[in-house]
Amino acid sequence: MAVPKKRTGHSAQGKRRSNWKATKPATTKCPNCGETVLTHTVCTACGTYKGKPVSLKDRVEETPAVEEKKPAKKASKKAEKAEEVKVEEPKAEEVKAEETTEAEEKAE
Repeated sequence: MAVPKKRTGHSAQGKRRSNWKATKPATTKCPNCGETVLTHTVCTACGTYKGKPVSLKDRVEETPAVEEKKPAKKASKKAEKAEEVKVEEPKAEEVKAEETTEAEEKAE
């Protein structure tokens, strides 16, 4: 593979890239709804192409989807232990509430 001996300067690089320009995409009007659409694409407004409805919404209504049931995943032992620990630990608010009620009882 060829490797350049010296670095290309900014001027030479700019001259080489001077013909590299972006072009506007070709657009047409939808014959069904009059919306501006990219050529050779389905109209996003009405879902037609060359006057025929081809949107995915129409296809879904025609053929109902069949839902597959996945088997339930087994919980790992670590997850089960973590859930047990979380259940057994009292919340900080509950502990504070118990301490205040005990302090009130002692004061009486």
